Amino acid sequence: MRDINKILKEIRPEFDFETCNDFFKNGLLDSLDLITLITSLEEEYNISIEGTDILPENFRSNSSIENLLKKYGVDL
Repeated sequence: MRDINKILKEIRPEFDFETCNDFFKNGLLDSLDLITLITSLEEEYNISIEGTDILPENFRSNSSIENLLKKYGVDL
């Protein structure tokens, strides 16, 4: 399994996601990147993220993504 940082780097290789606490506010990701990220996470972890969880706050940092994945039973 790829870790979250590797998935993010595949989407936007030019940025350092490990040190950022808000990917959207700091311009590392935009709304189109969010769609790509959701698809990648669903494929990588064999989950289906519900529409009610597709909110920027659930994808703004590594820790928020980890929390979301844990909600879906992903053991990180």
